[in-house]
Amino acid sequence: MRSRRSAAVLLPWLTLAAALPVTAAPPPEPLPKVAARTVGLERRPGLLVTYLDRQRGRVWLEVPKAAGPRGEVGSYLYVEGLLSGLGSNPVGLDRGQLGDTRVVTLRRVGDRLLVEQQNLAFRALTDRPEELRAVRESFAPSVLWAGEIAALDPDGRALVDLTPFLVRDAHDVVATLKATGQGSWSLDAARSALDPEACLAFPENLEFETLLTYQSAEPGEEVRRTAPSPSAITLVQHHSLLRLPGPGYTPRRYDPRAGSFDVRFFDYAAPLGAPIETRWIVRHRLEKVDPAAATSPAKEPIVFYVDSGAPEPVRSALVEGASWWAQAFAAAGFENAYRVEILPADAHPLDARYNVIQWVHRATRGWSYGGGVVDPRTGEMVKGHVTLGSLRVRQDRLLFEGLVGADATGTGGANDPLVYALARIRQLAAHEVGHALGFAHNFAASTYGRASVMDYPAPLVRVTAAGELDLSQAYAAGAGAWDKHAARYAYSQFPPGADEEAALAAIVQEGLAQGLLFLGDEDARAPGSSHPLAHLWDNGLDAAAGLEQALAVRAVALAKFGAHNVAAGRPLAWLQEVLAPVYFHHRYQLEAAAKLVAGVDYRHAARGDGQPAAQPVDAARQRKALAVLLSTLDPAALDLPEPVLALLLPRPPGEPPNRELFPGRTDPAFDPLAAAATAADMTVDLLLQPQRAARLVDLHRRQPALPGLEEVLAALVDKAFGGPQPPDERRREVRRSVQWVVVEGLLDLARSPEASAAVVARTDDALRDLVARLRPLTLRDGGLGWVAGADGPHAMYLIARVERYLERGQEETAAAGPKPPPPPPGAPIGGAAPALAGCSWDE
Repeated sequence: MRSRRSAAVLLPWLTLAAALPVTAAPPPEPLPKVAARTVGLERRPGLLVTYLDRQRGRVWLEVPKAAGPRGEVGSYLYVEGLLSGLGSNPVGLDRGQLGDTRVVTLRRVGDRLLVEQQNLAFRALTDRPEELRAVRESFAPSVLWAGEIAALDPDGRALVDLTPFLVRDAHDVVATLKATGQGSWSLDAARSALDPEACLAFPENLEFETLLTYQSAEPGEEVRRTAPSPSAITLVQHHSLLRLPGPGYTPRRYDPRAGSFDVRFFDYAAPLGAPIETRWIVRHRLEKVDPAAATSPAKEPIVFYVDSGAPEPVRSALVEGASWWAQAFAAAGFENAYRVEILPADAHPLDARYNVIQWVHRATRGWSYGGGVVDPRTGEMVKGHVTLGSLRVRQDRLLFEGLVGADATGTGGANDPLVYALARIRQLAAHEVGHALGFAHNFAASTYGRASVMDYPAPLVRVTAAGELDLSQAYAAGAGAWDKHAARYAYSQFPPGADEEAALAAIVQEGLAQGLLFLGDEDARAPGSSHPLAHLWDNGLDAAAGLEQALAVRAVALAKFGAHNVAAGRPLAWLQEVLAPVYFHHRYQLEAAAKLVAGVDYRHAARGDGQPAAQPVDAARQRKALAVLLSTLDPAALDLPEPVLALLLPRPPGEPPNRELFPGRTDPAFDPLAAAATAADMTVDLLLQPQRAARLVDLHRRQPALPGLEEVLAALVDKAFGGPQPPDERRREVRRSVQWVVVEGLLDLARSPEASAAVVARTDDALRDLVARLRPLTLRDGGLGWVAGADGPHAMYLIARVERYLERGQEETAAAGPKPPPPPPGAPIGGAAPALAGCSWDE
């Protein structure tokens, strides 16, 4: 509240101001007309009219008269992406990478044009304007850009310079580089420009491209590896503005038992008795010529185009594998509804009119992706887009050369690694196209007959009676039973007048009756996940039996491993890259078997569908799995044969170490004890997952016949420290490495912030028992030496590690000692997905 004194002071000034003459501000200069402002520019009619100024490298947008009450000109789909990439899998800025699909509205507000992204996460599915307005005003939109109107016609048409909207970091490259540890970057406007030759106008879409140069004074290691001048990287960014899909598409409800991706939002117009969250599946628009017919041709088939940049024979394999989905559409009642062709030479891979399978190169192998441009309003897939990493097929070839040797490579014979690498690339093409058709991973499908390309397939390798490896059934071919079932739910078109909800429910029940179980990423990926059937890169219904088979294959391959596992004339040092997938051949089946321990079998059931309730894996299966898991800690299984070690030479000049090699501490020589510790750590880490440990406590509490955490910890310690010593010092040292790994694993579990109090208490007790067990080994023989040779100082070291923790408890959080080295990258037979992949539509 202003005081009286303040008002008295201000009064003379207000009186003086009132007495001064008022001078009217000069009227603003009228804006030129559109025609006058675009003289000499190239007019391009299309979805919207654009004008291209080639000389100055600018593009102007002609904006129609506002038609809506808030100055709306129109709404469109907007998607940006990268035409060219960095070429680094860990960073993830790949050629052909698409950003999110947005619905944007062009709004005229005063003298500015706004590009406003609609907030579609919160809606009201109603025709009542009042309800629509209430939701719109409750949740904020996002203005992506604003530009000044530079010309105006009497009829309301306006002109805006669109160049600043296009020449910006729309793909958030700066943030991606920072998040992946590549340093601080900024967009250099002086070295960035619109590409006039790539500004295209079509009746349904506008396409633009810009060259963006980013600069940094301290670029990260991945940029240094791939960019010619690491302080500056130039990427080509693509923008698409698309007409919103027209009427005729009907959203289909999501069902967690049917295996589709979804769009989800909150519907604030939902009846009080209905859930507010709404989920619709992602799928392409596909309609029958005759909707009443059980089988009918499609009005407009779905066509995928393979990048002509893929070389032969890979290109043909991609066409063949991607074409498998025609079988699934036939099962859904369509004739000739789907096909695969080579991308025409004049077609742009990021043009929304083309579903594309793009061939992408990176400096290192990595993941492939399937997705596309999805209308976020409805879930309609407007453009399917697949990114396939080109080095993947070469890594598959390497895997088979490790199993059967390189002598048959390129022969086309029974043991030709290229034959199986191409079989795998067919699977990969089908898998990623499946994502681009709207289908999710089904990690249970490998447990009922390799029933889906949407699982991650491990090569099925068998050992013959003669002790040879049989690759004849390495990969399945064609769409599986699950793929056809999922396509029926997503794409079936029912006759006019049919009850679609009842028909969809019937399809789901048919799948359940046939045992077509669906388990996705959330069920399978977490290291502590519990479902006994949800695994990546596994084979068969019984995960423990599958692990036994994988170990048998590994043993045969290691016994036969030698110089023939690299091509003639190549450095023997390359054998180490070939050895890694052989030595760790069992790593994914190991993960599968570990889920049987404290495993819980459940279904994504709905009320009344007849599926069973959740139940623990029975005690006998758990104990069998535990025994097979512990067998991987045998020194004989971990020690590499001497003839193999003799061939693992240091790197030749000019070939520095790479991520495919075994890490170790004996450089430049190969470190076999580090390899053994790494393999042992895989098993120990899986068994001692905090979530698995907590389930062991809880399930044993509820069903005492099931193994508890005490039993598993005792079995693990007994495997490492009990039983007879190996007959020679060679394997006794391997055993000591296993013991060290087990102790470190127990300490990690005890210190884990994710471990429950019950888990920590039992782990602490196991550690105390272990100290008492090790004490006798620390006695000296008359002061002259250790009673048990090298076991004495080893036991002293382990006791000191444990007692340090027991004395300090949870405060001892630092890793006060060496750790087992990590393995060379694994999935996709290499590495984890990039940190910013952000999308589960990948493999």
